[in-house]
Amino acid sequence: MHDQALPKGGDGTLVERVMAVVSQRIAGRTLAPGAKLPSLRSFAETMGVSKSTVVEAYDRLAAEGVIQARRGSGFYVAGHAPPFSVADLGPRLERAVDPFWVSRQSLDAGEGVLKPGCGWLPADWLPEEGMRRALRALSRAPAETLADYGTPLGLAPLRQVLSRRMALHSVDAAPDQILLTESGTQALDLVCRFLVEPGDAVLVDDPCYFNFHALLRAHRVRIVSVPYTPNGPDTALFEQVLAQERPRLYITNSALHNPTGASLSPVVAHRVLKLAEQFGLTIVEDDIFADFEPEPAPRLAAFDGLDRVVQIGSFSKSLSASVRCGYIAARPGWIEGLIDHKIAASFGTGRLAAELVLSVLRDGSYRKYMEGLRARLARAMSESATRLKAIGITPWIEPRGGMFLWCALPEGLDAAVIARQLLAEDIVLAPGNVYSLSQSASRFLRFNVAQSNDPRLFSALNRAMAAAARRGAAAQIALA
Repeated sequence: MHDQALPKGGDGTLVERVMAVVSQRIAGRTLAPGAKLPSLRSFAETMGVSKSTVVEAYDRLAAEGVIQARRGSGFYVAGHAPPFSVADLGPRLERAVDPFWVSRQSLDAGEGVLKPGCGWLPADWLPEEGMRRALRALSRAPAETLADYGTPLGLAPLRQVLSRRMALHSVDAAPDQILLTESGTQALDLVCRFLVEPGDAVLVDDPCYFNFHALLRAHRVRIVSVPYTPNGPDTALFEQVLAQERPRLYITNSALHNPTGASLSPVVAHRVLKLAEQFGLTIVEDDIFADFEPEPAPRLAAFDGLDRVVQIGSFSKSLSASVRCGYIAARPGWIEGLIDHKIAASFGTGRLAAELVLSVLRDGSYRKYMEGLRARLARAMSESATRLKAIGITPWIEPRGGMFLWCALPEGLDAAVIARQLLAEDIVLAPGNVYSLSQSASRFLRFNVAQSNDPRLFSALNRAMAAAARRGAAAQIALA
């Protein structure tokens, strides 16, 4: 086991906390079945506790069947490992600031639950008629369209359309440089399978889309972060992290960054690419919000020509989360390797989903739908910002478009506390530390403006903040 002192504070007795450290490492496969545990004395020194504490912790774990004692030899992990737990690989956070908590609460929310913390549009904002029209057309398609696997690269006509759409952002990607996937998440998963090994460092923005953290933990890489500014990553700290950590990948959004809504400036883009070349870094540019931009922001893939940059995306946000279709655009020499990983992970692409997306994109109504959606989101952005400011919640920036507002609570308030309180009122929020590897965003919340138009949200926020402020004042008086 890696040397690591027992964290200060936390729940339970010292014995229980030592047990939790051992159990966590077994669940995360740091300690494999049959592996020998550190000696009582060395583990006590590592954890900063007494030898008797470790003796009791080991004895209790042995009684539970987690480890086994071998006379004269020491303690060993029991024969079979427990099911792999991605959550156990991350920091032990309060459940309200755990990425899985936000995802599960949003996905499980029933009728009547408000979801300003979720990351998708309401169903009635999406192009329902265009989707139904495409579904009716698909019902008359040939039998092989309804039944067969897709080709390894994916539906050729859709890849041709994607190539033309990417050219609108000055990204030169031939159709055979584009690989269709089941989703944007699968696209990133395949890139990670192809380019990184367990233990490699991967760089993310701080804050960044919280599922980047979850997916990277599943790949057992070492996640490092760089602060994000209104113009992109802090380039001075970016260079420092590259020099110290030597990450293999950097994962980011260039346009309408999630969660901040910021967009990359040309100056920062050029500096990031220069540093990537200097330090041998590959960049994964998640372009899922491309269609939400009123005017295109700079793309790293455009400046780079898909040399050190891999671009990924999907249609979950603009068309439907039920239609799972994403893509990877990469240098030609990498596509064959990515195809092999795709076949190993999912065999073939869902042809129906690709045909459905193709039909909608070819329909002239999609362009008009997106124009209307951008205008509707702009109105919702303005209205939400005005309402939030009125109750003391301050947007970090005014985004150029998209659906997200990254907002700061008044000084002294904790977003996780507010989120737990509002969950009791059937309102799902997204606290800032979900997005922050450094856990430096405790005052922040991400609001989806398309899901934030119910007056109940703002009155509940106002009540929760007032109650938190009163508790804080009472605590200060008690300490005085």
